[in-house]
Amino acid sequence: MRDRTHRAIATLALAGAVQLAFASPAAVFAQQQDTIATLNDRRVNLRAGTGNTAGIAARGMRLVSYTPKPAQLDSASGLAFINSDLAFRGTTVYQGNFSGFSIWNVANPARPVELSTVVCATDQADPSIYGNLLFISAESPRSRTDCGMQGVQDGKDRMRGVRIYDVSNPRAPRLIKNVQTCRGSHTHTIVPHPTDRGVIYLYVGGSSNVRDSAEVPELACSTGAVAENPNTAEYRVDIIRVPLRNPEQAAVAGYARIFQGLPRPAGRGGVSLGDTATGRWATGPSGCHDLTSYPAYHLVAGSCGSYGILLDARNPEKPVVLDAKSDLNFSLWHTAVFSNDAKRVVFTDEWGGGTAPRCRTTDPFRLGGNTVLTIDNGKMTQHGYFKMPAAQTNTENCVSHNGGLVPVPGRDIMVQGWYQGGVNVFDFTDPARPVEIAYFDRGPVNADTLVVGGSWGAYYWNGYIYSSELSRGLDILELVPSEQLSRNEIEAARLARMDEYNPQMQPRITWPAAFPVVRSYLDQLVRNRGLPAARTSAIASALTRAERTRGTTRRTQLNVLAAQLDRDARRAADAARVTAMAAAVRDLARATR
Repeated sequence: MRDRTHRAIATLALAGAVQLAFASPAAVFAQQQDTIATLNDRRVNLRAGTGNTAGIAARGMRLVSYTPKPAQLDSASGLAFINSDLAFRGTTVYQGNFSGFSIWNVANPARPVELSTVVCATDQADPSIYGNLLFISAESPRSRTDCGMQGVQDGKDRMRGVRIYDVSNPRAPRLIKNVQTCRGSHTHTIVPHPTDRGVIYLYVGGSSNVRDSAEVPELACSTGAVAENPNTAEYRVDIIRVPLRNPEQAAVAGYARIFQGLPRPAGRGGVSLGDTATGRWATGPSGCHDLTSYPAYHLVAGSCGSYGILLDARNPEKPVVLDAKSDLNFSLWHTAVFSNDAKRVVFTDEWGGGTAPRCRTTDPFRLGGNTVLTIDNGKMTQHGYFKMPAAQTNTENCVSHNGGLVPVPGRDIMVQGWYQGGVNVFDFTDPARPVEIAYFDRGPVNADTLVVGGSWGAYYWNGYIYSSELSRGLDILELVPSEQLSRNEIEAARLARMDEYNPQMQPRITWPAAFPVVRSYLDQLVRNRGLPAARTSAIASALTRAERTRGTTRRTQLNVLAAQLDRDARRAADAARVTAMAAAVRDLARATR
């Protein structure tokens, strides 16, 4: 969701996109340029309905449960009470809402239990969890320091920044600190200190106008270009330092100026304070919408309006720009998801701000979707585009929005929410040719009028997909086997367990030594013909024989198979996957007792 400033940026970027095509040598760009949303899809023309009464189309996944919004947050008044993002810990899901947040126990995904709901004006209540601390973004003009819903009469009562709650008792969250910032917090991202486990940082995506300095005199909020005002609250990312043992001492530690000197986007002459002689921005974007950290690789991907930016965050208080990309086919770089090995990154484009229909047959297919970039030594190279392919109606707000990885070994797979375009799953292992492999979609909330709804974000968490439905509530989905995703791959994904998951702080996924992990690689080699059929059949038989044994016999058989796979890799059409399978077989042999 955007404020007026971001909508203006999106409109301006779209104007440039209509005039100029993105220049790239990749043939896939030319192939995708003429693609339009298809009408030949089960998701087209679904019955409208509120709650769970709308028509449903699904492929490769099923609905496990639907839970309506808590009564305290359910209102016909629309935007102020829509649900937003999710965070996960243990058997608990934290769901943001533009007027607060809810905490759910999902120990039984078929029957989520509401533990508590906090009513507190925020807009948009972007949540993150770290231990027993819940962080909630706030940037609404109506947001009060005391969480009252009566509005703000005195600016000193206004809260724009990040709220910190103690949720050690999830049935009674306790507000312990309001950390004020000059532009509020549309989103925020946790960046742990690389060596001090007692400290984390929050990178703040603030999209509001700079607030009156009288509201928070200690912040000395001011406006203007950096060259004219080095302390301006614009053109920066605020950084909050949180001492975990004393979170009530959390405060803004500084800010990062990551926009100066970026390469000037082609075709946007006169739009910003660019230096035409150097081809560089003098100022750049005003801020970032989202930042996705990947602590295992000390990386942060900034989705910053007209740019996707890659940062080195080894020193969290002073991140360093590694690379930045712009694309005239992208209206608003919105969020990012890394591949598990950090060799690829998917950026999303929230064209239109999330409240407009952008998936119709008349809409450009490159706008409002995703693009995949590879990362090599800190530099990004852009490849293909992907957009939810089923044509939607004029009453369905639909555009690329939030998602995360599905932990299938050997593949780069992402699940994603598309507002009223529903939830889908796509494979971006080949960055030039991402392909959809599963989906779940409902019909519009209203057949005659656009009522904002749909999936804000969809995330895989310990065996299930959780989707925050803006107007309806909480959906929990489950992947089912198909020709594009095998039972072994689904079972291997289930084995990748996480204690805690914030979609904007990406964890590195690991898998235990297990037969479904090995068989996942084998299924992939069968599917892509990476080895001859006779050889994959022989490998399958060898795995079956080994699984029927125990102890030393199993270990010996697995080591023999791993050695055979080493030889297979030398002449395989997909040598990398065969090598990965050999490593998984050896892991299994070592784990055998």
